[in-house]
Amino acid sequence: MSIKVTIIEHDGIQRTVEAHPGASIMEIAVNNGVPGIDAECGGACACATCHIYVDAAWLKKLPAPSDSEEAMLGFAAHRQTNSRLSCQIRLDQEHDGIVVTTPEFQF
Repeated sequence: MSIKVTIIEHDGIQRTVEAHPGASIMEIAVNNGVPGIDAECGGACACATCHIYVDAAWLKKLPAPSDSEEAMLGFAAHRQTNSRLSCQIRLDQEHDGIVVTTPEFQF
């Protein structure tokens, strides 16, 4: 079964992509050529270049950020209360329909 993820770019362009359970939002964004997800560390939670904003309706459906993710989010440009690293969000069927937005730029 596939999981639909809507990624809204900072300028409002919206893309809906499909993922398999276990994939991260970063992986599907990179694999589908979504701009705004640089993913310089390749998903190792060692940078903040896959920073996204999670739609408020979905925040409580995700596990809390780990201490490592919180530390890396400290490097994110324009961090907000709904900021997450897309490499740290592994998708499962309960995330079908999740909506995220990319920031204007990554550090």
